[in-house]
Amino acid sequence: MRVLVIGSGAREHALCVALTSDPAVTALACAPGNAGTRTVAETGAGGESLVVADPVAVAALATGWGADLVVIGPEVPLVAGAADAVRDAGIACFGPSEQAAQIEGSKSFAKHVMAAAGVPTARSWPVGGPAELETALDEAGAPYVVKDDGLAAGKGVVVTADRDAAVAHGHRVLDSGGAVLVEEFLDGPEVSLFAVTDGTTVLPLLPAQDAKRRDDGDAGPNTGGMGAYAPLPWAPPGLVDEVLATVLQPTVDEMRRRGEPFSGLLYAGLALTSRGVRVVEFNARFGDPETQVVLPLLETPLAGLLHAAATGTLADHPPLTWRDGAAVTVVVAASGYPEAPRTGDPVTGADGPGVLHAGTAVGADGTVRSAGGRVLAVTATGADLAAARQAAYERVAAVRLAGAHWRSDIALAAVEGRIAP
Repeated sequence: MRVLVIGSGAREHALCVALTSDPAVTALACAPGNAGTRTVAETGAGGESLVVADPVAVAALATGWGADLVVIGPEVPLVAGAADAVRDAGIACFGPSEQAAQIEGSKSFAKHVMAAAGVPTARSWPVGGPAELETALDEAGAPYVVKDDGLAAGKGVVVTADRDAAVAHGHRVLDSGGAVLVEEFLDGPEVSLFAVTDGTTVLPLLPAQDAKRRDDGDAGPNTGGMGAYAPLPWAPPGLVDEVLATVLQPTVDEMRRRGEPFSGLLYAGLALTSRGVRVVEFNARFGDPETQVVLPLLETPLAGLLHAAATGTLADHPPLTWRDGAAVTVVVAASGYPEAPRTGDPVTGADGPGVLHAGTAVGADGTVRSAGGRVLAVTATGADLAAARQAAYERVAAVRLAGAHWRSDIALAAVEGRIAP
């Protein structure tokens, strides 16, 4: 099977690493890729300059390279309709249609789907103007949760007790022409749960937890994710079965009922609140950085699983099998991330096992250089969470990047037993 992965981040590097271990994969490409993916996959002719938001270009690359399966990593090409274009070209594609990807592209759309499906989620107030924003904040109360209704790369939400900060974020989104969603605050720890689906059958993966805030102790600005770990030793027994029955399957069934079947990776961001499980958000693709810890624990060959979802045969796929142990990933970010990350700095110590490239490129002199805010996702597995965490931070210590920043407490609360659902 010839597999083409679309994207250029650590998620795509993790997908490529997992796909290389699948004996069914005879050729692997990643476009546009990064300095890390190019050590395990080709880019395809012209793939290094691919504009992922251009569905026609994505389909043309897949056709020209002779792909049997296309796996679309980021949300932007999915919302733009890249999966539709690939399927129209007669190639199997893992990723939802443009219509179905609105479950991530529009938070209001996702709320409508959840309401129709009876999926538990936070109360919300759509906001179209400044006056509505003030009214919604009054009704929701503090702590305030203010979201950009559209795509925001994981950074479009502010959770704060500061009314002025909540209003300022809402105004920034509105002034840029976007819409705002105000939500009630959900207490309790958050969980990320991936599910592979062909639009009918749903296979959940291992739950994981990521760290969104930039600094230790969940301080600092929101980011795309500073690290993650799996599995969750504190998760209640039966959590995955409960979420499958009350969230994932009802959502997939409702999308099919609407004539917008969701095929691909459905990501449920969950809060385990004092009143039960609630959906924080849906994404239409593998999450980053959670992918980096879930895939190393998956023993089932990845290409066959994704191909079954892409071809509507997931019901015939064998049950998933998992490796023992745990995985931890720590994101190494550039100086100034997330507000104004510095790029172009040399990166060394990034060629060891488990070092997944996020924002890197090969410079004119052949050296690896930073090319984004999140530069690396340093990942390790171990017999348990403590061992995986120790191994990950030992690998982080070998990385050299001027002004680099990373959290020192990824998975620490779980290791120390300080998380309770």
